[in-house]
Amino acid sequence: MAHASYTSRRSGLTTAVVVRRAASPCNWTSRTRVSPWRSSERRFPVSDEPERRLDYSTTSLEDARVRSVGLFSGIGGLELGLCDAGIETELLCEYWEPAADTLRRRFDAPVVGDIRELRSLPTADIVAAGFPCTDLSQVGRTAGISGDESGLIREVFRLVADTPPTWLVLENVPNMLTLQGGSPIRHVTEWLDENGWNWAYRTVDSRHFGVRQRRRRVFLVASKTQDPRTVLFADETGGSSAQKRHTAYGFYWTEGNRGIGWGEGVVPTLKGGSKLGIASPPAVWIPSAEDGRAICRPSIAAGERLQGFRAGWTDGSGTLGERWKLVGNAVTVPVAKWLGSRLVAPGYPVDVDRRALTPGRRWPFAASSVAGNREAWSIGERPVDKRSGVSLMNLLDRYTAEPLSLGATSGFTKRLKASTLRRDDRFVAALDAHIAALTAG
Repeated sequence: MAHASYTSRRSGLTTAVVVRRAASPCNWTSRTRVSPWRSSERRFPVSDEPERRLDYSTTSLEDARVRSVGLFSGIGGLELGLCDAGIETELLCEYWEPAADTLRRRFDAPVVGDIRELRSLPTADIVAAGFPCTDLSQVGRTAGISGDESGLIREVFRLVADTPPTWLVLENVPNMLTLQGGSPIRHVTEWLDENGWNWAYRTVDSRHFGVRQRRRRVFLVASKTQDPRTVLFADETGGSSAQKRHTAYGFYWTEGNRGIGWGEGVVPTLKGGSKLGIASPPAVWIPSAEDGRAICRPSIAAGERLQGFRAGWTDGSGTLGERWKLVGNAVTVPVAKWLGSRLVAPGYPVDVDRRALTPGRRWPFAASSVAGNREAWSIGERPVDKRSGVSLMNLLDRYTAEPLSLGATSGFTKRLKASTLRRDDRFVAALDAHIAALTAG
């Protein structure tokens, strides 16, 4: 058995958390080890290119028992994806009770609360932390990395400094690359540099992983002994998806002044909050639907599917608004599965343009620092191109979308018409028709 040490701030008592060896790391998944995504067929090491092995030195974990610890776990999107890649969950840490409740019901691993009370971690190959984005996101307070919530990244540093895992995985919003001149990413990478970690980060978009959601996120992988470039940069499909005629269009009904998050065949990023200060789903326009139903909202079950969870994953975990916040804050499961697959079986990095990472310049969407060699990578946000077999319209139909309310539609339409935003006249006409149909009853 492995143990973690947890000290209660209320009582001051320190207890050992027993990490049991469960038969399955989570209730709804299999521990069957999966192969990495096939967009890059070569695996590391590359036997026909021996001269390159010293440049990319990473050990495969394919034949090993791989264990992870999840910090700031939310409802377990990152951890569930790792489970799907055959990685066992040893310990989960989550402060917000509705999220912790979901973890306790869905994972066969101990769940502890406040990370500040966690004194030590069990031995693990991977420590994964989707640390709070509240102070970094455009919807949040934008207080920066020193904010009360996003600043909790220092607790991750404290824990891994004492017990360094083979791999450290961090996830957050792309705004960490630009907020305050890139202060958040600079803070993280400076600590890693000063403490002898190799690191790489890459921005990826969930819509390329088989879900109908546009969701850009930054994933950072670090190690003291391995090369993270063999994880994040081993896959790239490039190009753009084939153009097709879309049957549904997603948008933010809570906005309308400076943008609406327009998405063709996808919904915009699910969020834990909005410009109106509420956690709510985006809306969808279905041109072929009858008046009164052409402007609709996805159900919470559809929202869970849009993040790669099974429908019902958050059943019983708080109010409907709290469940939307849980889903909006989660990591997309298939993205985490791809990442987990590459942590287990690294690959040779793709051949793309690179340049020196120069201090003072704008932070790129992908970069690395290995043995002091800092580089910006010209690599896209599409490591894989997994097409969803279910269209957005069919997803809404399967999980019973509801018409957007009269008040919500009227408020959005008023903001949109008063703005200088470009808009499709057919969309505006559909909004007016929806309002008329709901008014008529």
